[in-house]
Formats: sequence, structure tokens, C-alpha cells
Amino acid sequence: MTQQQKPMNNPVLSEQDQKIKDTLGQIDHKIMVMSGKGGVGKSTVAVNLAIGLSLENFYVGLLDVDLHGPNVPKMLGLEGGELQRRSDGTVGPVHYSPNLQFMSVEPLLPKKDSAVMWRGPMKMSAIRQFIYEIEWGKLDYLVIDSPPGTGDEPMTIAQMIPDAYAVVVTTPQEVSLLDVRKSISFCKHVNMPILGIVENMSGMICPHCGKAIDVFKKGGGEKLAEELGIPFLGRVPVDPRIVVTGDAGRPVVAAYPNSHTAEAFEKIVKNAINVTQMMALKKQEASKDSSQ
Repeated sequence: MTQQQKPMNNPVLSEQDQKIKDTLGQIDHKIMVMSGKGGVGKSTVAVNLAIGLSLENFYVGLLDVDLHGPNVPKMLGLEGGELQRRSDGTVGPVHYSPNLQFMSVEPLLPKKDSAVMWRGPMKMSAIRQFIYEIEWGKLDYLVIDSPPGTGDEPMTIAQMIPDAYAVVVTTPQEVSLLDVRKSISFCKHVNMPILGIVENMSGMICPHCGKAIDVFKKGGGEKLAEELGIPFLGRVPVDPRIVVTGDAGRPVVAAYPNSHTAEAFEKIVKNAINVTQMMALKKQEASKDSSQ
């Protein structure tokens, strides 16, 4: 570019950016739930975390940016759920409960089994639209369910929501832990603070004898968190009811609130609340110090 040339302003993009900034400004805490690989129960953690936060009387949004595999509507029992068409012409997310609403690509598809065949720019544009075209309103938490890996979707979130935190989900297996290190490296590269690690499929309580069985080992995620100086939010046991309730559209924290698994999620929720509040306080103090 020569000295005479000037970059062209894009008024549409500027308007979108301002709308995104305004929308995100009404949300206190943004949490992206991610994993280094698939099959570790990331969406299960995201959904139960969002519901758990809503049961703590927080206003929560759940944003599913797993565009190729939007499982959140199924897990919430709201396949075919409709967006809120309001009298003022605005569009709100799908309503789940008084304290929880969610957005996914699924309500926008012609059929629920339609394949989303989008490349990077299309996916990035869709995720931006989920923020600037949807009226989320005032939220305490926005939980973002991201697809596995460190591709377009988590990169878009990192760029669009610079104050987002990451919750990294793993299983105790060494293969999964290797991929977690890649997720942590990603977070460091994009300057995304890590809220903590969740160890899923961590042990199992035998329904017959009541003894603990380490099906996929146990403690690997906690050990890694300690090694890297990252908060450990908690572990979730292998529980067949998680699969059954997820398929039935009634997540385990709502279906079996007194179960050992629900208690595990409750601990993760409370730890997430404590860490977000602590990080927010540190950010305020740092902001005050820099302004003095």
C-alpha cells in the first residue's frame, strides 16, 4: 500500500462490530467450553454447566457454535425450538427456562438432519450473526459450546470475545491429556485465560456393590492442572444416566438432582463461579492500577 492509498472503511462491518460490542457489554462472564479431541463429553459439560448456573439464579445464555454437529437442542429437549420473535421486530434466542436461553444453527436449518457444508469464512460469519442479530439481553453468563480442536470456531470466539475464559474438558486417558495440552497452548497463543480443567468420565460407582471403578483411569486431568498451575474445577464420573438423560432432552442435573453425578456438576458450577468472580476482581484491580 502506497502512502496515497488509504484503507477502505466498511460501514456494514463497523456497524456489526459495534452491535457485537454492545451485546457483549451486557454479558458479565463469557465461558468457552472446549476440548482437544472429540468424544470427551464436552457438550455434556457445557449443557450441564449452563443449567447448573441457571439453577444458581443466574441469567444464562448457551451458544452452540459447533456448526457441523449442533447437539445442544437435542440435549435440552428442544429440537425444532423456535427463536423468540418479539413485537419490536427483534429476535431472541430459543427459550429453555426463565433463567436460560440458547442459540444454535439447528433452528435455522430447513431440516434437522441437513448437513452444514460451510468453510471458514461462512462459519465465522454465522458465529458473528449469533451475536449481533440475536438479542440476548442482560446475562450473567454466556456459555459457549465449541467444537473439538483449535480451528475456525474457537479462533472466531477468541477474536470476537477477547474477554472470554476457557474451560477445557478432558478424560483421564493419556491420549486425551496430550490433546488438552494443545488446547492450553491455543489459549496462551490467543491470550484467553483458562478458567479451569474438567475431568470427565473419571471413575464410576458400581451400581451393584457401590465401589469405585476406574474405567478410564482417574486423576489425570487434576494432575495436569496442578502441573500447569491451572484451576481444577472438578471431575464427573461415568454414569449411564448421562447418556439416557441427554438423549431424552433432560440433562442429568435436572433429571437426577440428588445423584452423585449431579453433585459433581454442582461442585464444578460453584468452582466456576468462584474462579470467574476472582478473575473479574483481579481484572478490576489491574485496571485501577493502570489508570493511576
